[in-house]
Amino acid sequence: MLSLTPSHIIQYLYCPRFTFFEYVLGIPQYEEKHFKVMKGREIHDQKLEQNKNYLRKRIGATDKFLDQYLTNDLIRGIVDEVLVLEDGTMAPLDYKFAIYEDKIYDTYRTQLYCYAWLIEETFGKKVEKGFLVYTRSQHKLVEVKIEESNKADVKNAAAEIQRIIEENFYPKATKFKSRCVNCTYRNICTK
Repeated sequence: MLSLTPSHIIQYLYCPRFTFFEYVLGIPQYEEKHFKVMKGREIHDQKLEQNKNYLRKRIGATDKFLDQYLTNDLIRGIVDEVLVLEDGTMAPLDYKFAIYEDKIYDTYRTQLYCYAWLIEETFGKKVEKGFLVYTRSQHKLVEVKIEESNKADVKNAAAEIQRIIEENFYPKATKFKSRCVNCTYRNICTK
């Protein structure tokens, strides 16, 4: 069984056929060639080396776990920081090599929802919010509310991904046809 990552969930939610092409047919996307992905990984590694206590104090964190590899039966991921908050709940904090533009992308939210699921199962503590730090906007800190329904959505997506892979199931494409324009698989995808 494939151990999924938040990226798998994000791709599935963008278009379920990503899963089919990459993990059933074995056609890779070559994500490594994208500059922002590589630059983001470099910045991510630098941020983990720097201690940002002032951010944690603003959040109300009483403890932290850095660079946490977490896993359960369906997904795995490395959370930049897992914070213990004053009220006894926990929260993921993720650094983004991005400029904050007064909105939070769905991909960032989904990643936090996946981390919330992993944190709850690993630590046995409630997760009701997560945090993003935008490194290209003077480390702007943004809080993201995490509902039970958000965690349920990523759990359902993970189960659907497993079904696509195990049953060689060809899912419907995304309803949003504008997403097809720059898709890696647009030349082989039958609408």
